[in-house]
Amino acid sequence: MAETGAIRQAGTWKQLRVLGRGLILGSGLFLAACQTIVPKGAGPDQPAPPPPPTVQPGLPQDVERHRIALLVPTTGPNAGVGQSLANATTLALLDTEAKNIRITTYDTGKGIAAAASKAIADGNKLILGPLTAEEVTATATPARAAKVPVISFSNDSSVAGNGVYLMGYSPAQSVERVVDYAQSKGMKRFAALVPSGAYGERTGNAMLRAVEASGGVVVSMQNYQRSPGSLTAAIKKLPQPATYDAVLIADGGRIALQAAPLIRQNGGANARLLGTELWNTEESTIAPAAALRGAWFASVQDQYYRQLATKYRARFKAAPYRLSALGYDAVLLTVKIAQGWKVGTAFPVAQLNDKGGFVGIDGAFRFGRDGIAERALEVQQVDSGTYSVIDAAPRGF
Repeated sequence: MAETGAIRQAGTWKQLRVLGRGLILGSGLFLAACQTIVPKGAGPDQPAPPPPPTVQPGLPQDVERHRIALLVPTTGPNAGVGQSLANATTLALLDTEAKNIRITTYDTGKGIAAAASKAIADGNKLILGPLTAEEVTATATPARAAKVPVISFSNDSSVAGNGVYLMGYSPAQSVERVVDYAQSKGMKRFAALVPSGAYGERTGNAMLRAVEASGGVVVSMQNYQRSPGSLTAAIKKLPQPATYDAVLIADGGRIALQAAPLIRQNGGANARLLGTELWNTEESTIAPAAALRGAWFASVQDQYYRQLATKYRARFKAAPYRLSALGYDAVLLTVKIAQGWKVGTAFPVAQLNDKGGFVGIDGAFRFGRDGIAERALEVQQVDSGTYSVIDAAPRGF
């Protein structure tokens, strides 16, 4: 368990304005320690000293700052991601100079049940995290009983709602955005390659909804296991010659690199290739591939994240994970709400439902009634060795 608070600043980040003023990047960790000094025994002419104060379990009392719990793994197989999220929350506190917020990190790598119980017992009024859907499920029950809302970094829609909010990047929203853009360019007939499992099911259903909503048609949707043989068999089931204008490869870079040339060889030479938000973190893998040149995908914007990554590397001497932006933006959201939130009272959950939403490193976002973050996404194109933005993200809602 570690505590973080912002106490000083260094430098100004002019490019991003949050909460009506520029972000201030700083350094230093808040360290708190308590020492009780008890006078020596009273002399014959002195009154007896008062008894020492009783040591209370959990965190010390804090009447000036809101207690916020950060549930992330700092040990175990996901420790790198968890530490990156924790570091990003530290940067956000320093940047905003939020003096009325204290964030305590609880390591979920040693067990989510213990971490969640400890966070609630310590009196935290809001939980940021955890990372996975399974951890969210384990956290939600005690958090609901304590009326503590959870803002998770998961993107699994099945665990959202009833006090649980998801900040994770939604594959369904990414597919809907890129399909809408393709249709605006005159494309009406679509095909799709979707992997077996929950991710494939969500992206496939999102594509069906998006295409159907605008009067288009999905001429073929093929499922595959993540193996070369299964992928090749699925591609050969697509119409030949292609009767589709665009084909979605609903997977990451490794599969996209395998699928693209096979699509070109099996009737889809002129079809536009579409990808998902997974491609956003794989530019070095995808952009050099000639077979993927001209492909489109939708994701959160990267302009400010690149600047955050530069500052992160300078401070922590390591590269951040892309998910670190979620930790940063969760703090920005909390800081905004904390402007009118009285210390010691319950978190004002109603403010999470602000229709105007919030603005962060990843752009504008807001929570729907289902607790899932709706994001303003941009459309990017794979060029020769790089990505370019071909349709900018809306600035707000």
